[in-house]
Amino acid sequence: MFYRASLQAAAALASLSLVAGCGLLSDSGSETSQQISVGTTSSPSTLDPAAAWDGSWELMRNVFQTLVSFPTGATSPAPDAAECEFTDNTSMAYRCELRGGLKFSNGEKLDAEAVKYSIDRILKIKVKGGPAGMLGSLDRVETKDDNVVVFHLNKADATFPFILATPAMSLVAPGDYPADKIRDDGKVTGSGPYVLESYEAGNKAELTKNPEYKGFADRKNDAVTIRYFKDSEPMVEALKNDEIDATYRGLTAEEVVALEDNKKDNNGLQVVETVGADIRFLVFHPDDPAAGRLPVRKAVAQLVDRDALVAKVYQGTAEPLYSMVPKGIAGHTTSFFDTFGDPDADKAARILAEADISTPVQMTLWYTTDRYGSSTGPEFEELKRQLEASGLFRIKLKSAPWTAFQEGFTKGEYPAFGRGWFPDFPDPDNFIAPFVGPDSVTGTPYLSKEITEELLPASRKVSDRGAVSKEFKRAQEVLVEDVRLLPLWQGKLYVAAGEDIGGGERALDPQTVMQLWELYRKQSW
Repeated sequence: MFYRASLQAAAALASLSLVAGCGLLSDSGSETSQQISVGTTSSPSTLDPAAAWDGSWELMRNVFQTLVSFPTGATSPAPDAAECEFTDNTSMAYRCELRGGLKFSNGEKLDAEAVKYSIDRILKIKVKGGPAGMLGSLDRVETKDDNVVVFHLNKADATFPFILATPAMSLVAPGDYPADKIRDDGKVTGSGPYVLESYEAGNKAELTKNPEYKGFADRKNDAVTIRYFKDSEPMVEALKNDEIDATYRGLTAEEVVALEDNKKDNNGLQVVETVGADIRFLVFHPDDPAAGRLPVRKAVAQLVDRDALVAKVYQGTAEPLYSMVPKGIAGHTTSFFDTFGDPDADKAARILAEADISTPVQMTLWYTTDRYGSSTGPEFEELKRQLEASGLFRIKLKSAPWTAFQEGFTKGEYPAFGRGWFPDFPDPDNFIAPFVGPDSVTGTPYLSKEITEELLPASRKVSDRGAVSKEFKRAQEVLVEDVRLLPLWQGKLYVAAGEDIGGGERALDPQTVMQLWELYRKQSW
């Protein structure tokens, strides 16, 4: 989620700032239609769910439907297009019965065959770095009749319902989506809360309420305009000028702090902070002459000062992260701190010396310019400063827009690069499994038999997800031993709401994906 997931933002936060705009009334007792305009710096990389494992989920959640989903406040998947349950005690057969009368926005019937088609094409197309990697436990999809579909798994997987709840598993109309390639005409045919009326890549998306929708979403507005900004500064200006009513994803740390410190000058905004589950980390390519060497990776891990990074760049709007499983998720540990402790240049020097590695080590770090917000550049400048201050490294920084960046890392062109992860679902499995195996979402295969063949299979047999701490503690120890991934920080979630906008406290689901239908303009003051 990629992409899905949200604190995303420049600061690794998924920030939602809701403010006043020229408005209409809410659905609750309203007599006029409601339209909301929101801004974000995270534009979709694709409109086809079969290719999406990133921030594209934000739009998809609102225009597509999944069999099960995560209503606000839910801790496990709940019915959306279907009622589903495991039919055996081994978590290997998952049966779903569809709601009656479901249709896609083009009039096609949404039946069991359409469900099978939607899931099968993900595996057939198998986009590199795409959501096919989430379906490793799926053996086959069987249709029983028009309204019943059964997912037969090749191994026990108690997380499978969580996977089906992600926007990557969105149901698509077979008539409009090729079975063997990605749809690329800039259009969407779904059965979700909204219909995508028009879309201008990198600029704007116009959504209107879907009159045929049958699902869990209680829509509190009639239409939403999403404006995509390359940087947060013009987005904030648009917000202040009432050109948009709300923003989500992309506020910098400075902007969050300014909103908190200047509430009186910002139309009475109320800023609420909660712990988020999205994370930032470095990925090292195993074939690179420098990054491919374990002592080099360990030296980097020994030098990175997360406290300084968070303080200087994110001004407290994020917090240091010492494992790939963030705080707030079952199984969280501080494994990297337990192993490396505080930053120490002398220890890093010894690690390199013992491996007979000459210094300074030359290495290039890559980052994307338009996916995680405006603070990403300063973040990598600070990482460069820290590593070079030790005298052990000489760092070159390179960057690219997300589309080009994604193409580069999936081709294995980057020796080391920064990634963000926004949870597909709130389970420790989702912070380990996507990054290991031949189809790692990082685009860089990471083969670890202990994790993929022992720890994950054992944990997936357990339906009580709070009882799998032992397996995930060990998995995090393996990640520390390899240092193929280096966690940096996890974001905090900020919701800032103006006096006339409601629903902001409910707009982010447990996957931290924006549910636009929750936003509305209050009736009166």
